[in-house]
Amino acid sequence: MTTPREPLRMQAVQSPIIPVVGELIKNHPGTISLGQGVVYYGPPQEAIGQINRFLAEPENHKYKLVQGIPGLLEAIQAKLESENQIRLGAANALVVTAGGNMAFMNAVLAITDPGDEIILQTPYYFNHDMAIVMAGCRPVPVATDENYQLRPEAIRQAITPKTRAVVSISPNNPTGAVYSEEALRELNALCRDLGIFHIHDEAYEYFTYDGARHFSPGSIPGSAGHTISLYSLSKAYGFASWRIGYMVVPEHLFVSVKKIQDTILICPPVISQYAAMGALNAGQAYCRTQLTSILEARELFLRELESIKAICAVPAANGAFYFLLRLHTDWEPMALVEELIQEFRVAAIPGTTFGLTKGCHLRVAYGALQKEVAAEGIHRLVRGLKALVKPRNRR
Repeated sequence: MTTPREPLRMQAVQSPIIPVVGELIKNHPGTISLGQGVVYYGPPQEAIGQINRFLAEPENHKYKLVQGIPGLLEAIQAKLESENQIRLGAANALVVTAGGNMAFMNAVLAITDPGDEIILQTPYYFNHDMAIVMAGCRPVPVATDENYQLRPEAIRQAITPKTRAVVSISPNNPTGAVYSEEALRELNALCRDLGIFHIHDEAYEYFTYDGARHFSPGSIPGSAGHTISLYSLSKAYGFASWRIGYMVVPEHLFVSVKKIQDTILICPPVISQYAAMGALNAGQAYCRTQLTSILEARELFLRELESIKAICAVPAANGAFYFLLRLHTDWEPMALVEELIQEFRVAAIPGTTFGLTKGCHLRVAYGALQKEVAAEGIHRLVRGLKALVKPRNRR
């Protein structure tokens, strides 16, 4: 019997690291995970309260509009206008998706042909890299500066006739960096002038600290025709498993996005859309009330990390709930992750999965941890790094 050939396209896609680290954690009971980027809290009661309303209508068990149910679309439109200063009109369109990752995949498939290029900022979010490769396109990494901020001139130099879009994420996963309004305006103008798309991911829009300010490029006058804005309820509303996100796209992409979504999904889960209406009714105030605990965990991390500054640089991270540590060592990142789990029962994510091929970097996340667990987790990490990492220690 002849075995069917495995496609080269999928072999080129990196394997997601979260399940790999998760298996290591499972095999070492008692490990505290500083790995996956989720929040410690669940949805607001207003979201749960919508479930009975969903169940009361038998028609809700049937397919609904590809782009989302009217009540949720109206709630999102109001949110976009009041919080992001993005107005929907003839030049753009709104689509509800099954999470932010699906919104990104929709965008990539809608704007590219196989062989096209999409520019990512390095360090990049690994699922973005994976989606681009799955679509038969080429991710083009452009390094950020030493503080993980945008380098518009480097982006300009990376653009070729095959470039279809530039991707930015702010507040950023995996670095926690918040891009300035000035830099985002410059990048958006560059995309406009060169006739390419600016895909901007705003999943962490409510998670900013120390005076950092979130800015939506889709609010720039005249940006609607080339700007794709991506959002998610997963973080702000403790909604990760409910799989609801949304995207604002140029009107001329609306039909293509609906074709893609109808093929892959038909419509986002309607029960989750009802819950999302409740979450948006609670509003960003719900997330803000949870930030006190996240801020406490963040301060714990910063204090502990200060004690290892001789072996570890911690670039400014005024957003999301991550620090991307730059270690002064020759350890191979995944080997260090494995050692930390096996010997110190604490898990982090290696920087290699975010496109960092030089040096040793670890991403640590603090959004999922209550204060006591956060304190123990970062204590284990610091203790482990002190024991394992010696400057220029070859491994």
